[in-house]
Amino acid sequence: MAKRSKRQQSVISESESSPSGHSPTRSPKSTAALDMILLGLAGVGILLTTYLTYVAWFEAHPAFCIEGSGCDLVQASRWSTLLGMPMAFWGLLTYLVMARLIWRGRKKLGSWTILVFVAVCGFAISAYLTVVSVIEIEATCPYCLVSFTIITIIMILTLVRQPPNWLTSLKEALVIAALLVGGLHLHYSGVFDAAAGPEDPQLQALATHLANTGVKFYGAYWCPRCQEQKAMFEASAKRLPYVECSSGGRGSALTKACAAEKIRSYPTWTIGDRRLTGLQTPRSLASASGFNWKK
Repeated sequence: MAKRSKRQQSVISESESSPSGHSPTRSPKSTAALDMILLGLAGVGILLTTYLTYVAWFEAHPAFCIEGSGCDLVQASRWSTLLGMPMAFWGLLTYLVMARLIWRGRKKLGSWTILVFVAVCGFAISAYLTVVSVIEIEATCPYCLVSFTIITIIMILTLVRQPPNWLTSLKEALVIAALLVGGLHLHYSGVFDAAAGPEDPQLQALATHLANTGVKFYGAYWCPRCQEQKAMFEASAKRLPYVECSSGGRGSALTKACAAEKIRSYPTWTIGDRRLTGLQTPRSLASASGFNWKK
């Protein structure tokens, strides 16, 4: 048998090392460069979402995001949290997972298949939230748009890289993404939890009235009754004039505000000179505070 040329041997060698059995369309150098771009984008996403998570946890305003701006409206909306955590936190976890998969993908080709699922699902959720901000909130957040752009580019470049069985993985990922977005939509519609849905106009008005008339709601984060009290106001619970009394955990010293009022049980409401202890219905709070309750 005639000896093969170096060029033929190179092509055969590359074909044998290709997972699909076909010659790769990119050189190892271009593939490595693409991987570094993907890793860099994931890194930028990690930095961005880490900052937004910090801002959400410490209730600060993001840089260049003044009070009442579109960014402020988006960050304060009910779509900005999921399961009690800032949406930015879930974005941070997504970028961390993608960065890990990209890094592992240098040696384990199976990581790229998983990355297709994560990137497509992340893109779908980010696209859903972007549409919501434009249509429902009628405002946009530059930070969110940057994150949406990053996840979009990561998804496109991942597909351009064509990992093993990428087309099959893409079809399956689209189904999973549709289910996730559908579940999120039902969640934010209040189907699973009324507190995550739209605000009831009367509960919203009552909560605002209580806050504007000097009423105080004293409680502790570990108090089950306090959580029940907030749940009665559904999505408007965040508007209640709540004062945290626990300086640590159960049995810890009272905070200064609660010590000054000599709070002894939770929940406790102070309405003018009156003090109501125990769970109160919205109707009873409306009556005690002079609010016209129509239900």
